[in-house]
Amino acid sequence: MARSQESTGHLSGGAHLAGSAQTVRRLRTGSDLLTSAALRRLDADLAWYRALPAEDRSWIGLVAQAGIANFISWYEKPDSGSFNAAEIFRAAPPELTRSISLQHTLQLVRIVVETVEEHAEQLAPAGQYAQLREAVLIYSREVAFSAAEVYARAAETRGAWDARLEALVVDSLLRGDPDDSLHSRVAALGWAGSGNTLVMVGTTDGPIDDVRAADLRRAARRAAQDALVGIQGDRLIVVLGGPGNLREQAETLVNRFGPGPVVIGPLVGELADAGRSARAALSTLHAVHAWPAAPRPVMADELLPERVLMGDPDAHRTMLSDVYAPLLAVGGPLLETLSAYLNEGRSLEATARQLYVHPNTVRYRLRRISTITGWDPTDAREGFVLQIAIALGRLDDSTGTAR
Repeated sequence: MARSQESTGHLSGGAHLAGSAQTVRRLRTGSDLLTSAALRRLDADLAWYRALPAEDRSWIGLVAQAGIANFISWYEKPDSGSFNAAEIFRAAPPELTRSISLQHTLQLVRIVVETVEEHAEQLAPAGQYAQLREAVLIYSREVAFSAAEVYARAAETRGAWDARLEALVVDSLLRGDPDDSLHSRVAALGWAGSGNTLVMVGTTDGPIDDVRAADLRRAARRAAQDALVGIQGDRLIVVLGGPGNLREQAETLVNRFGPGPVVIGPLVGELADAGRSARAALSTLHAVHAWPAAPRPVMADELLPERVLMGDPDAHRTMLSDVYAPLLAVGGPLLETLSAYLNEGRSLEATARQLYVHPNTVRYRLRRISTITGWDPTDAREGFVLQIAIALGRLDDSTGTAR
């Protein structure tokens, strides 16, 4: 039998299913019996039902009772009665759809239907058992379809709410002002909070609709244990967290961004510190145009010199603390050797002549510098980073700026 308009929940052409007044009267009289029998079956057959809190079990009892009452009303007048599951679930609070899944709901429908079927022969007058049984089966099918729609709408509403909450969290992290509610908000979004965190930013290749946004979120959550996605105009922000190599996990998402640079910010210890990673990534997204040969993706710390030129204070501090300060702390001739090597156009022989040492000594010192700082002076790009770090350090030394 064809279903009619789903919004109203009415079956067209169902007059032939209308029960006799005697059958309807017997069903109304036996409705309490049917409800009690259904609840006993639920308790006996379904472990998830037994595990529910007493309050939720009582709500399900009301839902079962409402379902039986709606069936009787529909059976009496199929053209005007309703099989809409929203009407049945109206007896319980909306939160019940979070306590029991759609699968559980369909199990509930099945057991209530089986209970009515088991008592149909007892309740139906002679000769009307088959007609009552057919009505029960048709009604249960329509309720199952309608229940699926109830859950789909609830999921859509939760998805829209989660997307708005996620946008607020990402915006708060970008501003660098996470409040006390941050942890409760991200917990509601499923953020586990173990391991490190990083932020990656880039641009989109055009407007992102809800379908593409949902697909992007699924991809991000497959890449890492924790993930948040923010879409701000043509800018795309992904926050990843959890154990493992987050940088490698972030690289798997690069093709989800539009053309142009994609920046991966530095690792931070927890989500509350993600603002630092976000600031570095966003600063790099602007500064990367000064390095046309930058890889995609590029790490934020690979553009420390360009960020310093843009006035990024975080990059300034990082250059001093991670590059210049270790060279200064180790003492000896390393800083002098590096400065001479860079000033002499990266020539081993010219540097050796200026310092009155053998070229192999210069080579050894350059290897030590690479080990200490993580930047290789013999590489043109990394040598540029070291040269800017020395300039910054000497400027700070001359002005007495504390590091």
